[in-house]
Amino acid sequence: MQILGIGSRIQHSEFGKGVVTNVTAKEYWVTFIENGLETIAVNDDFEVIDAVQDEVDTISFSEVEQSLIGILKRWSDASQVTPIADKWKGGNLVLQPGDTNLSDKEIPMNTFFHKIVMVRDRIRVMEQKINSSKNLDDQEKIDLQQYITRIYGSLTTFNVLFKSKNDHFVGERSK
Repeated sequence: MQILGIGSRIQHSEFGKGVVTNVTAKEYWVTFIENGLETIAVNDDFEVIDAVQDEVDTISFSEVEQSLIGILKRWSDASQVTPIADKWKGGNLVLQPGDTNLSDKEIPMNTFFHKIVMVRDRIRVMEQKINSSKNLDDQEKIDLQQYITRIYGSLTTFNVLFKSKNDHFVGERSK
C-alpha cells in the first residue's frame, strides 16, 4: 500500500475533493473543499488525484506522546497528579518544639503534602516490584506485603490531606 505525502490531492467518496495536510500510521488528515478538516483511515475509500511522494514520518506527535506517557507510568515512581483537599490549599504546617527557647518550623502545606504523596507513590512502586519479583518465593512476597500494609496503616493519619478518598492510605481492614 502506498502512503501519500502531505500535499497529495484526493477525491473521497463521502467528503469530496481534499488535500492531505498530515499523515500518521493509521490516518490522513485531509482538508476538504466542502467539508473542512477530516481524518480518514489510510485504507478508506478514496481516489488519488495527485500523489505527492514525500518522506513521511507516519508517527504523529500524539502517538509519540501517548507511548511516552505509557512508558513513564510503567517504569517511573511518579503517578498522576494527586490533589490536596481544598481546605489545606495555601496553608502551613507549624511544628512547635516543646522547648520554648527554640523557634517554630513552618512548612507550606503543599510542600508537606507533596512529600506524603511521594512516600505513598514509592511504597506503591516497591509493592509492585515485590509482587513481580522472580527472586522471592510466594511466602516472602506475602510477608513483605504484610509489612507494606502496616506501613499504609501507619500513614492513614495523613488521609485528611487528600481531596479524593481514592488516594487514601489503606491499612489492614477490620474484620
